[in-house]
Amino acid sequence: MNNTENNSPSGIQIWTPLLLGLAVVGGMLLGMRMNGSAPSIQRVSAANDAPISTVGQGRVEEIIRYIEAKYVDGVDTEDMVNSAIQNLIGDLDPHSNYIPAKELKEINEQLEGSFDGIGIEYMILDDTIVVVTPLSGGPSEAAGIQVGDKVLTIEDSLVAGVNIDNFGIVNQLRGEAGTDVKITIKRSSESEPLPFTITRAKIPNHSVDVAYMLEDEIGYIKINRFSSQTYEEFMAGIEDLIDEGMKSLVIDLRHNPGGYLQEATQMLSQLFKEKGLLLVYTEGDHVSRSDYETKGRPFFDIQQIAVLIDEGSASASEIMAGAIQDHDRGWLIGRRSFGKGLVQEQYTLKDGSALRLTVARYYTPSGRSIQKDYGDREGYDSDVFDRYETGELMSADSISMADSLEYFTDLGRKVYGGGGIVPEIFVPLDTITMDSDYIRLRQFVPQFAFRYKDANPTTFTEQDFETFNKTFRQDGAVWTEFLAYASERGEEYTEQNAKDQRVTRELQRFMKARLAKLIYGDEAMYEVLNEGDDMVKEALEVLRSRKPIVAN
Repeated sequence: MNNTENNSPSGIQIWTPLLLGLAVVGGMLLGMRMNGSAPSIQRVSAANDAPISTVGQGRVEEIIRYIEAKYVDGVDTEDMVNSAIQNLIGDLDPHSNYIPAKELKEINEQLEGSFDGIGIEYMILDDTIVVVTPLSGGPSEAAGIQVGDKVLTIEDSLVAGVNIDNFGIVNQLRGEAGTDVKITIKRSSESEPLPFTITRAKIPNHSVDVAYMLEDEIGYIKINRFSSQTYEEFMAGIEDLIDEGMKSLVIDLRHNPGGYLQEATQMLSQLFKEKGLLLVYTEGDHVSRSDYETKGRPFFDIQQIAVLIDEGSASASEIMAGAIQDHDRGWLIGRRSFGKGLVQEQYTLKDGSALRLTVARYYTPSGRSIQKDYGDREGYDSDVFDRYETGELMSADSISMADSLEYFTDLGRKVYGGGGIVPEIFVPLDTITMDSDYIRLRQFVPQFAFRYKDANPTTFTEQDFETFNKTFRQDGAVWTEFLAYASERGEEYTEQNAKDQRVTRELQRFMKARLAKLIYGDEAMYEVLNEGDDMVKEALEVLRSRKPIVAN
């Protein structure tokens, strides 16, 4: 598990806020397209389950043999085959894809919820791997690795000061459980480097980031994807919150690209008391309809629910949001979701690669498909850009849905299909997070926070989080230090207007949150971030008021 922030090259061009903002949105869209956990996935046993067709049989292999034997120049046939497969699948839908064997293991790790490694969260600071935290119960913690340790060598390879990238780090630290890896670290309290031999083990790759109480009787849980362990993690988090007195719940699905459909339906079944309530159904030309219904056996009594979604909430996230909306179970808060309503099955091929093929569409309980149109592939890829340009991310009045795709919830409220899920309560995008100055400077905050903590080791040792949260000032001297740190890396910044003041406040909030994470853990970081989060504020307001959902 890692948490790295790479510096941009010095001399970065200062783009306009619009272009930088669109780049951020585009990166998010591309991430959802490429992320291995993005689809709603159903697991199958093997590619042999697929129907056999003789169309084109043997022609591709025959052509490749001719090329290998006769072509004027040498060719890499493996690359050629991969390219041909990608072109073939590219004519289908945006979410069917071919996964080469060398990439499959990492992608499956995201969905299976674990990987083999040494169990550290790290960042790259000035070309050096720095331990942010050894994961609790992991082999690094058992071996005595500490926060702030700097990794000098892995096995016989120098990794400090050699511009190693994240991919290179992962390749060297991960490996089969039970195998050893030798590392040398530099610890600030020691004059000489320290050697460690760490035995790799199975490391959980958590899909629930945090579960904590926002205030009396209102809990919060953040889910980053739907892996094979998400239901278990969700239930463990809910149990802890119930023990702390939770009655109502905020479920944060923002930027959650999806994952296993079954995990989402299991979680949904815990949010409804009724038995046999339809949650979602799937159907395709070659796949008969399958209904997913509630079990009628919720373990906990959760009263009111608010679900946070945005343009990064896709697939299984939309299954959960759609079922809650169609049955009027809770409030959806945020912005229109991504609009991905296709179901994939993954088939493992003989060479260890895999085909992830769309086999069905899923439909919410009211019968709506929320899959947006992908006939125009360029338009599909630019959809999030278009939402920004049309103003949809800033104003609910700019949301455009097809009237012909009207559906109705249990209470008779009008909802729409064919392009994502529209929440009941709209919260605009904070445009300051797409400002060019904010984007340029934000990249330096995690590194600076680590340096600041490392340079002030006794400042926080006797403070609990509550004291820190009330008394820590991220303006003044700390802010001046940060600006100097950014300036050393070629980024100058001076407040000149009201917009700049907003940039400063948001950067300072992020800085405090990163410090809280380093000192007190993930829950503290989310507490700081959520205190200034507009969607969380809306969720608290509606849950405090116990405002009922009524027909529109």
